[in-house]
Amino acid sequence: MDSGYVCAGCGEWNETTVDESAGRRQRYVEDCQVCCKPNVLRVSWEPGAGEFSIEAELE
Repeated sequence: MDSGYVCAGCGEWNETTVDESAGRRQRYVEDCQVCCKPNVLRVSWEPGAGEFSIEAELE
């Protein structure tokens, strides 16, 4: 499912794809598409709402 997050380093919006089959709570590192800083993404999936919540912090 397509989603996105705001980079914790530069504040720019980043598009990302979340794998719904990986569970309701996920945590992984993804580099910002603008400044290349690694962001630790904490992903929460709410099936009833049908959407993801993504929080980012610098690694």
